Amino acid sequence: MPKQIFTEIQSKKLKKLGILNSLDLLLHLPLRYVDETKLDLIKDIRPGFMCQIEAKIISIEVSYRPRKNLTVHVQDKTGELKLRFINFYPSQIKQFEEGKILRVYGEIKLNSFLFEMIHPQYEFIKIGAPLKNFYTPVYPTTEGLSQKLIFKLVKKVFEQENLDEQYPDYFGKLYLEKKLPSLLEALQLIHKPKKEYEKKLFDEKTSIFHQRIIYDELLAHQFFFRGKYHENKSYKSKPILYSDSIQKKFLNNLEFKLTNQQQLVFLEITNDLNQSYPMYRLLQGDVGSGKTVVAVMAALQAINSGFQVAFMAPTEILAEQHFEKIKSWLSPLGIEVELLTGSMNPKLKKRSYEKIKSGLAKLIVGTHALIQEKVDYKSIGFYIIDEQHRFGVRQRLALKEKSESNKNFEPHQLMMSATPIPRTLAMNYFADMDISIINEMPPGRKSITTKIFASEKRNQILDTIDQNCLSGNQVYWVCPLIEESETLQLETAERTFQDLSNYFVNHKVGLIHGRLHSKEKKEIMEEFKKNKIKIIVATTVIEVGVDVPNATLMVIENAERMGLSQLHQLRGRIGRGDKESICILLYQKKLSDIAKRRLKVIYENIDGFKIAEEDLKLRGPGELLGLRQSGLPSLRIADLDRDQELLSIAKTDADFLLKKRPKDVLMHINRWHRNYQDVGRS
Repeated sequence: MPKQIFTEIQSKKLKKLGILNSLDLLLHLPLRYVDETKLDLIKDIRPGFMCQIEAKIISIEVSYRPRKNLTVHVQDKTGELKLRFINFYPSQIKQFEEGKILRVYGEIKLNSFLFEMIHPQYEFIKIGAPLKNFYTPVYPTTEGLSQKLIFKLVKKVFEQENLDEQYPDYFGKLYLEKKLPSLLEALQLIHKPKKEYEKKLFDEKTSIFHQRIIYDELLAHQFFFRGKYHENKSYKSKPILYSDSIQKKFLNNLEFKLTNQQQLVFLEITNDLNQSYPMYRLLQGDVGSGKTVVAVMAALQAINSGFQVAFMAPTEILAEQHFEKIKSWLSPLGIEVELLTGSMNPKLKKRSYEKIKSGLAKLIVGTHALIQEKVDYKSIGFYIIDEQHRFGVRQRLALKEKSESNKNFEPHQLMMSATPIPRTLAMNYFADMDISIINEMPPGRKSITTKIFASEKRNQILDTIDQNCLSGNQVYWVCPLIEESETLQLETAERTFQDLSNYFVNHKVGLIHGRLHSKEKKEIMEEFKKNKIKIIVATTVIEVGVDVPNATLMVIENAERMGLSQLHQLRGRIGRGDKESICILLYQKKLSDIAKRRLKVIYENIDGFKIAEEDLKLRGPGELLGLRQSGLPSLRIADLDRDQELLSIAKTDADFLLKKRPKDVLMHINRWHRNYQDVGRS
């Protein structure tokens, strides 16, 4: 930081706010603004409103009982007002002298029929002192950095630095066409808005000056992600040719018909696979919408063209389930499907390695074990990643290097997610991919009814469970923790398992959680699938992928502790067949406001995309996508809900400018995000 503007102490404190240079300071925008451009008369003030009064001190009182108080009585020509200070210093008392003129700003309160301000802003003035001609900014701050100091430092930057040279407009003509102000004009007016502008526009960050800064940030984001999108198109891949005959053979063996949306998405995927550059596509679909069968149809086309396919799942239990399902679909066509997970015994693992290397295994289902050093593919041409929003460059290169016959070619990539991503989030953080959406459920699926109960009513639910089991159906009881936790005081899976086992002597109860060995989990799930276990107590290990159509009732303990996406995923484990299903959410007392909102959203909505939109409003993009840990650039100023229109414009402009102005694009990215060039490389 320039020493002539910031002292060493100031620099350290500014660093706590993420401010490392003068541009960071200028982009540290006010949260809101205070209107000190006009005066109010005491006779006109009303409780609950912010007012600025100019008045004379008429008396001062200090009391220490029942609590410490400094009261300053002031008066203008229309009435009297009390100023009350609960936290004050002896030096402050000396400041207030009878006859002095004060200008005070604060919220009006009514106390015992008397108007007062508690801890107002104030300054001593001379009669006739001019009012401010701009709205006063209120900044996010930290200890040791007052509002006045931040404003003073911003003023210094504008006065003492050569900003025109440092921060030129790289796309001047573009801004003129959109009737947007220059960068410096926008920043100057945001930090010091003239009183002739409407204050509300600045508070809501919708002024034309805010629009310019927000557009710039969104443009930088789009340059980064769309740049990666076009870069992907520059890589080489071997085209996968579509075969209608193999597709018909596959469909003839299916026990169900594809939905229109599944067919449409399959066409999008096969069109991508036919190109000489790699497909990089995200397939979104709500829980149970039939993404897996679409992915397998695409895999079948790759296998028919002579390639191997890797199908990666996030957990062993899900990998094993995918393996069983895919094997049942492809074995009748004479296609070898192989399983590879970390916990397999060495003998089985070695046999899998050999089948993969020889090319005998055509579709390999597994966990991250698929990209371990010992795995050598004969001809990997396509890989599918389930429930992994981001598959890093290193993993992609690892798969590329594993194919002896395809060393100079990138495999095609399809990522699947049952966690719907809001449109605006997808446009911004997934702008480097093509996106397909299945938003149509297979016919015959019954809607799930959601009910909410306080946890003390859990005994009433036991009768419902008993009736459910006697009717031949099955039950999930989901608990968030395995062991006792005094701090969280959550019901544990082990205790619930014991309680339910003791209660339901005529129904077999099972327990499954993440710490069980893979073989144990598989055995328990097999018993549950065969309807030998009637009630399964589980942690959130069953959140994704477990498919038991006969399970029609789910109880979720401590639902208020879980996020919307997780609740929706869990609920999606039932309603897999043609029977009516019920999801019961149990909550503890004293719900927070945000927990109430979450439960309300999940109660009122079954559509995952609608739930995702609400989740975005509640949590914001950073937390929703885990961006804090991912290294992906996050937004500082733009709001994806508020700024949807600007995001659409920025995306279109980015594609044009990346081709026409690559040098300026790089300068713009570096201005906004110092570490963009390193993002996503790990």
